[in-house]
Amino acid sequence: MTSLNILAFAAALSAVVIGVAAVFRKWVSAPSWCFLVGMLLLGVESALEMRASLSGPAEIADRMVVVFWVKSLLPGVWLTFSILYCRRNGADAIRRWRWVLVAAFVVPPSLALFYQGQLVDLGPNGIEFLPVADALMVSLLLVTIAILFNLERTYRSSVGLTRWRIKFLLLGAAVIFGVKAYALSQMLLSSGYGPSIPAVSSAGLLVGCGLMTVGYLRQGFGDFDIHPSRSVLQGSITILVAGGFLAVVGFLAHSAGKYGRGSDYPIQAFIVIAGVTALALVLLSDRARIGIQQFVSRHFIRPEHDFRSVWADFTRRTSGLADPESICATTGHLIAGTFSVLRVSVFLREDDSGDLRWASTTSEEGARDMSVDGIGLDDEAVARILKIGQATNLESLKDPWALELKAACPRQFGHGGNRTLVPVVSGEQFIGLILLTDRVNGVPYNLEELELLDCIADQLGVALVNRTLNEEVMRARELEAFRTMSSFFVHDLKNAANRLNLMLQNLPQHFHDPHFREDALRSVGKTVDRINGLVVKLGALRQDLELSPESTDLNALIRGVTETLAEQLPFDEVVENLGNLPPVSVDPEQMRSVITNLLVNAGEAVNGDGRLTLSTICIRDRVTLTVSDNGCGMDDEFVRTKLFRPFSSTKSSGLGIGMFQCKRIVEAHEGTIRAETQSGEGTTFRITLPASTPIPLS
Repeated sequence: MTSLNILAFAAALSAVVIGVAAVFRKWVSAPSWCFLVGMLLLGVESALEMRASLSGPAEIADRMVVVFWVKSLLPGVWLTFSILYCRRNGADAIRRWRWVLVAAFVVPPSLALFYQGQLVDLGPNGIEFLPVADALMVSLLLVTIAILFNLERTYRSSVGLTRWRIKFLLLGAAVIFGVKAYALSQMLLSSGYGPSIPAVSSAGLLVGCGLMTVGYLRQGFGDFDIHPSRSVLQGSITILVAGGFLAVVGFLAHSAGKYGRGSDYPIQAFIVIAGVTALALVLLSDRARIGIQQFVSRHFIRPEHDFRSVWADFTRRTSGLADPESICATTGHLIAGTFSVLRVSVFLREDDSGDLRWASTTSEEGARDMSVDGIGLDDEAVARILKIGQATNLESLKDPWALELKAACPRQFGHGGNRTLVPVVSGEQFIGLILLTDRVNGVPYNLEELELLDCIADQLGVALVNRTLNEEVMRARELEAFRTMSSFFVHDLKNAANRLNLMLQNLPQHFHDPHFREDALRSVGKTVDRINGLVVKLGALRQDLELSPESTDLNALIRGVTETLAEQLPFDEVVENLGNLPPVSVDPEQMRSVITNLLVNAGEAVNGDGRLTLSTICIRDRVTLTVSDNGCGMDDEFVRTKLFRPFSSTKSSGLGIGMFQCKRIVEAHEGTIRAETQSGEGTTFRITLPASTPIPLS
């Protein structure tokens, strides 16, 4: 048996065994089944490639068609695995990648199945690819890159113990598909299938399975919750390793062909892949990173950590977070990544009971192991923690709460060093604790690192206190708005109730008077209409504004409103200076309500000799509507601070909702509304909207 046969057989057997073993260890989930199917397909592919390479000229073309069919099934399965594995947002990720997944499951199998007679041909130099096979290779290469991209996103988004557990599985898969990317690129460049391709593929599969075996022996391939960032990866380790791999293996292939040592190529390929993989392991090793940091700090008199960078990173990550759990989780991940700690747990003190409750941890298992009831703290314990006041060795504390904390967060590794406790304090207020467990290599924290931990804890305390204060301010504002709304609503309801009460008092005496009954019915109708109006206006504040824009003639819309309100408006003179306007894209009903509100308000502001002026003009890409009256005007301070706020009105019977709604509608159309007024002189409103078709300046 040749070295190629041995390599291919070992790779196929390893893939099948590791795939079955993963599911056998009760890792049963959608990613686990994808992993099982994917590993079985890899094993079958390796065996078929070995069988095809041993075939004679008459059989190799037919067997290569079967190889291509198996290759076409791999991308969809493995892309699904790379998207789902360890993803807290797996459903969202599937939704974002749905069209790529559809293409991965449909395009390669369709090319391999429906064009199987047009894939390969037997030429003078062996198997040659036809154009359909080249298209198939391109589709496989694109999906392979997407798989590598998702694998690296998952790895970079993990920290601490989770990264330690999934590293070898992800790296093994990355090696397998990195080698596949190389093999596919070589087949595309040569438009053929040489004996080196199955050797490289089998070597990559064998090395990848070896790495996966290490990960399996650690603690299996169970799922963990990771939420990868959507940001584009920069400085990709995958690209670095793949580039080095392509250069070295390409040089080896060239040398083997030049010096006639092709028979040793499988062994050489295996050695090169194993060497490059070992280099990748060193680059990804937390131990190596810590060693480099310590070496630079010791010999170049440079701080191990960039305080300014860590501080800026903390501020950037936590600035947009609202709930305490998210702030604590982000802080834990930052500490785990900065100090190479496998588990960082954050506890917060509850306001009602005073006990410590778990807020976040970088280890999901740690969260499940923790006490549900929390850790009890009395005033003496809090005073003790405040006295400690800085990062300290938890192992040296013998207090009951410290013993309970040790039991809740046990060490996973004997060489992980001492657990470190960091109090979270703001001023004299005790907020919680940060606990660091299992540091890589068990490296003790130096003075510089302890000071940095104290700074992060102080910043966490400030962030949590600010969040609490912001919540109190928001609650106060909501209460103020509720009180304001209630005062308006109660005032109008009280007036309506007084009118109805007066009518009921007079009803027994004047019931038989037809004029009284007519007047009573009219009063009841007006009261009901008033109450319904209040309900409609208040309900409008709760609803999201939904627009149905269409191309509209704004001048025609204005004329329609003035004709409808002609009998209701008390103006002696209405002046219309409507210019030549292009169409505007607005919701006609919503914009009609804005114009109606402005005209009704103008009518209520005048008192005899009322004059209303309506004008429109278009300057380049903006259309402006101006509504002016000569009414009583408004106070400048009111216009500046209250006019467009809800529940602010100059009218005794107004709710102060109309102008607030007008501003919402105009701004939803990407427009602006402004008011110019002078007490006793009148008011002018200017609404500016974008034009659908700009009019050029003459």
